Amino acid sequence: MFTGIIEAVGTVVAVASEGTNRHFTIQSPFASELKIDQSVAHDGVCLTVVALDATAGTHVVTAIDETLQKTNLGQWQPGRHLNLERCLAAGGRFDGHIVQGHVDATAECLSVQDQDGSWLFRFRHAPGPQRLTVEKGSITINGVSLTCFNSTADEFSVAIIPYTYEHTGFHQLQAGERVNLEFDIVGKYVAKLLASQGLIGSAEG
Repeated sequence: MFTGIIEAVGTVVAVASEGTNRHFTIQSPFASELKIDQSVAHDGVCLTVVALDATAGTHVVTAIDETLQKTNLGQWQPGRHLNLERCLAAGGRFDGHIVQGHVDATAECLSVQDQDGSWLFRFRHAPGPQRLTVEKGSITINGVSLTCFNSTADEFSVAIIPYTYEHTGFHQLQAGERVNLEFDIVGKYVAKLLASQGLIGSAEG
């Protein structure tokens, strides 16, 4: 489990294809602390460390075709910055919200507005019963735990403070780019329960 509080920003240094799989070599400040088989969230996607090079400060993760199709990983190229978070340690402080590292959908960044002290980002995603946001509710964007507002069936906004802007990939995010979304797990369970009782449309998809 993750919390959406980013530990470090890593950089993609190499991409290699093998059949339908794709291997990403990531350079990060904590590569020397990782171990094989460890789960790390990369822009909100939980991926398993399959190789390490402590000298180069890199680790390797593999994405299968399913992951490439349902996230923005297919767009990752060398030089791209990624938001990284290791799993929450038992007894650790819970500063964000419950994040599984399972991407529900991608969204398009519609606009970025500099508000002279903060930045306002607007996003659009395909609507669906489990793809829901609520005013002042939690949303995970590229692994970052945020609060959404101006929420509709397929759009929402988030405000980014300077610290988050500078210490995550948000400082590089531009209108037109796609991001990974994970909707609040509590909302998804409520939608599933209501759908099973026939109170709303199907929560599948």
